[in-house]
Amino acid sequence: MKALLKLNDVSKTFLTEDIETKAINDISLEINKGEYVALSGQSGCGKSTLLSLLGLLDSPTAGQYWLADNDISSLSRNQRAEIRSKEIGFVFQSFNLISDLTVLENVMLPLTYQSGLSKAVIENRAKVVLEKVEMGHRKNHFPSQLSGGQQQRVAVARALVNEPKIILADEPTGNLDSKNAESVLQLFEQLHREGATICMVTHDPASAKRASRCLEMFDGRLIKDSINSTIKNNAVSTLEVAAG
Repeated sequence: MKALLKLNDVSKTFLTEDIETKAINDISLEINKGEYVALSGQSGCGKSTLLSLLGLLDSPTAGQYWLADNDISSLSRNQRAEIRSKEIGFVFQSFNLISDLTVLENVMLPLTYQSGLSKAVIENRAKVVLEKVEMGHRKNHFPSQLSGGQQQRVAVARALVNEPKIILADEPTGNLDSKNAESVLQLFEQLHREGATICMVTHDPASAKRASRCLEMFDGRLIKDSINSTIKNNAVSTLEVAAG
């Protein structure tokens, strides 16, 4: 299977007041289409920095990065921004919804930066993904009128609206109580079953185990890459039932 995303000896170094900090240290990684990957590790280990590199919010100091056959290393900032807007969906811990826009307007926003789409098409696509995350009935509400779990569902809808090749989620349940966190994790599992590719940063071991593959970082390096055998066995069982 050809990798959707591939890193080859990628490093990221930050320079502050003559101090050099290597946040990412020679990471090589492949993520295939349809995988649900959890990225875990202690605070400060480089998880969010790696996610920023994957999402083209930052660029590596060294190494190569390919996303859907694009060699990101050779692209300009504007070219990276264009790919980011079309091929990557982001879900953040703090939701990042715009308070004076309605739910529908928030979800429409990523598509307004793409040329060639009419307002009617943009609005229809936003309504479709809101129904997908069971928030269609709240499309005319404002973020302040929603619970934390509902706001995160809207954020997921916004990430889905541009039909991205990969969804990157940075601690998506970090600001939620256990009930709302469970609801969002179930939503990610549903999206994964439907074929979405997801990479989720989490500090919670229980959340990481919900993914089909678990990566662990320590001091800027990947130290563990394992398949969740429970998820894998469940998937095999489902296929066997379907085949029978």
